[in-house]
Amino acid sequence: MFKPEEIIQIQTKKDFHRVAMKVFRFQYEHNPVYQQFCNLLNKTPEQVKTLTDVPFLPIEFFKSKDVLSSIDPIKITFTSSGTTGMITSKHHVTDLDYYEYSFRAAFSHFYGNIEDYVVLALLPAYLEREGSSLIYMVEDLIEGSNQPESGFYLHNYEELAKMLIDLDKQGKNVLLIGVTYALLDMIEMQKFNLSNTIIMETGGMKGRRKEMIREELHQVLCEGFGVSKIHSEYGMTELLSQGYSFGDGIFECPPWMDILTRDPEDALTYVEEGKTGGVNVIDLANLNSCSFIATQDLGKKYKDGSFEILGRFDHSDIRGCNLMVV
Repeated sequence: MFKPEEIIQIQTKKDFHRVAMKVFRFQYEHNPVYQQFCNLLNKTPEQVKTLTDVPFLPIEFFKSKDVLSSIDPIKITFTSSGTTGMITSKHHVTDLDYYEYSFRAAFSHFYGNIEDYVVLALLPAYLEREGSSLIYMVEDLIEGSNQPESGFYLHNYEELAKMLIDLDKQGKNVLLIGVTYALLDMIEMQKFNLSNTIIMETGGMKGRRKEMIREELHQVLCEGFGVSKIHSEYGMTELLSQGYSFGDGIFECPPWMDILTRDPEDALTYVEEGKTGGVNVIDLANLNSCSFIATQDLGKKYKDGSFEILGRFDHSDIRGCNLMVV
């Protein structure tokens, strides 16, 4: 099968399709949960000829089943956040190389050398629990930056504000990765006028604030930090790859990741580019779990391959494709 470095070397659509079809056949054979799901849909490798034929596993399966395409020992289990009593997703990872190769290469693909940045992280909701894949990634980026100023901040906003202003005055490239509600807390405490800083929001109010539409949120953050655009990261517990937005909520995927948009009323058919649909993600770094996931997000995919996230389904089950979900 593919080594992690081979996955991230994918560059063309032809390579992507070739590898994705090979991954589908591998996961059908080695992932019992996925195989059972495919069989219920009568989608065996003999019937699947293109990516639009491939079944996408509803993301809820990560809450109720062990989604694994490997019998190797589990190295780490990433878990989703949730309120007390809520069933959370579990993503068992048997080979961390796939995750590390993926997020390091994706950052390099979109932003260049990590050593060119001071990485500051304001992720209190994630730091306050165990099993966050985002914390694992950011911790690695902080270490990889080799900058003494890089680091995590919890509730010490004043210290972070001083660091941001000092670094910006020094002309250093700064990447501030923050959970949405904490970034809003920052600019309520102090207004900034930053020239050399990228503000990247990871989404989510985590129940701490009222939800806002993206346009309003980004306008408030732009004014508060004194920047022209707000960057975003599109990732989740169940994925080992991330999409990135340089502003306006338009995301791009690294070459080993792609999305398709399905009909909201019929999960097995697809909508045209530019129309709203359910977001299906192909993440080839998910080799040892499942690379074909039907998320609960609603979005649009555009002709250039970029995409936009517009919201989430109202119901917990993905309509038309909830076989085996318990």
